[in-house]
Amino acid sequence: MRDTKRDGAPWHADAEDLRAYARGELEAPRLWSVDTHLAACASCRQALAEAGEPLALARGWERLDAELDAPRPGLFEALLIRLGVADHIARLLGATPVLRASWLGAVVLVLATTVGAVYAVDSPMLFLALAPLLPLAGVALSYGPALDPTYEMTVVAPLHGFRLLMIRTVAVLVTSLGLNGLATLALPVYGLRALSWLLPGLALTATGLALTARLGPVLAPGLVGGGWIALLTVAATASHGTPAPFTAAGQGMAAAVAVVAAAALHRLRDRFDVSPAHSPFSEFSPFSDSARRSAS
Repeated sequence: MRDTKRDGAPWHADAEDLRAYARGELEAPRLWSVDTHLAACASCRQALAEAGEPLALARGWERLDAELDAPRPGLFEALLIRLGVADHIARLLGATPVLRASWLGAVVLVLATTVGAVYAVDSPMLFLALAPLLPLAGVALSYGPALDPTYEMTVVAPLHGFRLLMIRTVAVLVTSLGLNGLATLALPVYGLRALSWLLPGLALTATGLALTARLGPVLAPGLVGGGWIALLTVAATASHGTPAPFTAAGQGMAAAVAVVAAAALHRLRDRFDVSPAHSPFSEFSPFSDSARRSAS
């Protein structure tokens, strides 16, 4: 680009070039030419400012629209972010159904009622039988289409399915075990015996997750929970003292089951990453073929 015509009249940058320059879309060598010309031409600098104002205004409205449309983090999600949890992890945890007030309130009510019953009958067995089932139920409800409003989005999200499962599992376990631990503090007269729910709880949760890869998110925890109740029934009938699951041998067995189930879960982890049509949760999806047939 030259600054003067042959007849001596000044050259100016083309209006289209100035608009492209303002948008950041002008390419070399025209970009270099306009850059050089703008350094010496006040008239073109004024034209560039006028061309850039509508663009800046439009971009400002776009940013405002994006801010207004962006979902607002809830109290729990905002707290996680403040504690240093990554934004996308906090969003996943905030959408976990069992970490909401309704679930937590129900768990607190159940534990409080159970602790009251323990004091009434002067035996911790009711609490020890119930406490291991709470983390199992919480994890079962935290991943799958039954109660998760974000299930379909998480299935197609570019996130490792097993990683998502583990993120929510750890969150639910921390919450459930924390509430169980607080309830245990309300039973100080039973000492360490009041903590004998912990290893069975971990064993039930790990077993339920491992079986979920093959049986789905409803049948697997249902079978595990039913098996636990049946085991306690048999143990209580066969023993006049402490039921076997809460003895030293029973605790060792629960720890072994937890380790074996965790190893099996790790081995089956790829089953949580298959396509939605073949996932262990697909038959319960509201968009699955079986669901559509049932609805019709």
